[in-house]
Amino acid sequence: MSAPGPAPLPTPAAAAPPAPPAGLDFLAWPVERLDEGIEALAREAGFARAAARDAEPRPVPPPPGDEAALARFVAARAGRRGLEAEPVEAPCAELEALVRRAGPALLRLPGGPAGEPPRFLLVRGGGRRAVSLVAPTLEIARVPVAAVARALAGKRAARVAGPVDRALDGAGLRGARRERARAALLATLLVAERVPAGFLLRPSGPASLLAHAREAGLPARLVGALALHGVACGLLVLSWWLLGRGVLGGGLDRGWLVAWGLILLTTVPLGPLASWLAGSVSIRAGATLRRELLRGALKLEPDEIRRSGAGELLGRVIEAGEVETLALGGGLLALTAVLELAVSGFVLASGAGGAAHLALLAVAAGLTAAGGLRYYRRRRAWTDGRLALTDDAVERMVGHRTRLAQMPRGRRHEGEDDGLERYHGLSRALDRAAVRLAVLPPRGFFLASLAILAPTLVLGDRSPALVAVALGGTLLAAFALRRLADGLARLAGAAVAWDRVGPLWRAARRPEADDWPWHAEAAPAATPAGGGGGVILEARDLSFRYRDRGEPALRGVRFAVRAGERLLVEGPTGAGKSTLGAVLAAFRAPESGLVLLGGFDRQTTGAAAWRRRVALVPPFHENHVLMHSLAFNLLLGRGWPPRPEDLAEAEAVARALGLGPLIDRMPSGLHQIVGETGWQLSHGERARVFVARAVLQQPDLVLLDESFDALDPETLERAVRCVLDRTRTTVLLAGA
Repeated sequence: MSAPGPAPLPTPAAAAPPAPPAGLDFLAWPVERLDEGIEALAREAGFARAAARDAEPRPVPPPPGDEAALARFVAARAGRRGLEAEPVEAPCAELEALVRRAGPALLRLPGGPAGEPPRFLLVRGGGRRAVSLVAPTLEIARVPVAAVARALAGKRAARVAGPVDRALDGAGLRGARRERARAALLATLLVAERVPAGFLLRPSGPASLLAHAREAGLPARLVGALALHGVACGLLVLSWWLLGRGVLGGGLDRGWLVAWGLILLTTVPLGPLASWLAGSVSIRAGATLRRELLRGALKLEPDEIRRSGAGELLGRVIEAGEVETLALGGGLLALTAVLELAVSGFVLASGAGGAAHLALLAVAAGLTAAGGLRYYRRRRAWTDGRLALTDDAVERMVGHRTRLAQMPRGRRHEGEDDGLERYHGLSRALDRAAVRLAVLPPRGFFLASLAILAPTLVLGDRSPALVAVALGGTLLAAFALRRLADGLARLAGAAVAWDRVGPLWRAARRPEADDWPWHAEAAPAATPAGGGGGVILEARDLSFRYRDRGEPALRGVRFAVRAGERLLVEGPTGAGKSTLGAVLAAFRAPESGLVLLGGFDRQTTGAAAWRRRVALVPPFHENHVLMHSLAFNLLLGRGWPPRPEDLAEAEAVARALGLGPLIDRMPSGLHQIVGETGWQLSHGERARVFVARAVLQQPDLVLLDESFDALDPETLERAVRCVLDRTRTTVLLAGA
């Protein structure tokens, strides 16, 4: 399908672009050109990276009406530009709010004849009243937010718009009052209508730090905050100069007094506005940091998690909060302090002290930096001691019952006092370093600066204005040194905390080397056409060895699963069943040998597409119920938010597995919060949730690793029958 011919559009520099014609079809991108559109949008948003390799096949659009295929297609095309595409939907009443904050995004236009491919509006950036759209001509058009929201609502809003307009005509409302009433009525009538609005774009994990900062809108806000702070400092210095010139010169006429007052009034809004911008930078940067740390935590290999004890993992959680509060607050404080030092240096150089004051300021700044380094070292040692106590305390609590049963009463608290004493010593050293950093440089500078000015004040050999400038610069520099010391102390704490959190951030940067984004849409289906007897999964001479073990867990394994087969793999504990399941499901890479899915290896198919087609239910201790609704835990492999048919199927599968009594007991049914702080599930109920999660994913092959061990015979028979009825091909890994 060729792109519709667009009307001429204004350039981005146009001051007042004309209103777009009725409808936004001339700005819509067809799905066939979406790859080109995402590239243009990524470039406009500053997220673009190198184009995909020449060997990449030409993208094939998904068939009309296949929403899952459309989502995979968009995700793959965005992934080749280093972006993630997050599906989003919203109630009709909240579409305008969504449009305002959407950019960059692909907003889907509804409607069109049956069988026609979908069309998208490419939003570069949002705004309060208008948003910037990338047109098929690669020009930028400014379109009102309300117009975009109406286009997204489509026929849903048209159904009720006529009666609403007639009611407003009958009420005689006109102008702005009519528009407000119309918007309120439409929002009320459409409150239950949800619209699949499209996809929000953001940098993927391996994207650069600058890309994430741009996505969060940090550079402009940070520059704005620093600029406002600099202007406020300059106006404050100017007010000091005016006041000093009048008071110390022996006269202050009304004109100078009015000018001084106006300058002070001007600084009043600058401070709160700069603080608001700085706060928004902290909030946005904190959200980005936590999102990336969560991404890194999800990318950690199982072996990396197993090597860390509960205490160490708890310490990482604690330090993540430290990084956010200390790094962001300390960084902004240090930046504003450096700006104030630059202003105060200029003021001191122009005052009565001249070069002597400037040299003294440089020495004080150097001493502050040295004090910050000393504080960092003390903070590092103190943090190591604190986390060692935390780790020891957690491990003692975990093994408390064992200690009570096996250790004599007199030895249960051995070593605790020694650890506390070491920690107290480290705390005292840290406190001394903090006092020296916060007190000595700023107060020492202030006293030394007054000593330099003392001869001038006594002899009166310099003009009063220059003396006033020197005094004002001294006060400003002393405050700046104090703020710099505070900022360096916070940054030192953040740097120490980063040593613990850094592995999570680096894990988020790991590229999916074997998962080229286009594979999700290009790889053929694993199940052969007709579904009869073809090989779905095959292992050839498969070997795997854990890093900390000498003997391989798997050696020379040959294995094949055909479509429609139900296989049982038995073996004693430690025989390598779980390892085989993890390798077949692409959660571990084999040391040697080859695994093929539908005739294609993992590098060709891609890990993400492989895991969609091969669902593994790991052993009970490696699977988890997340603190969310039961429906969320059931549909993890299906997608979220769910459609009504997804919820209906989730309940049907859960009841088929024998979870019907559980759903009936819970006050909110499928929407009941479960997990550690929610509704508690028994061992057997959790096991069946894990099985239902894999079945609802609708894969080509389900691998069950000792998934029925916690079930009684009656429930076991029911669960096995459900799995066999609802899965195409099944492999059960069980103990001999």
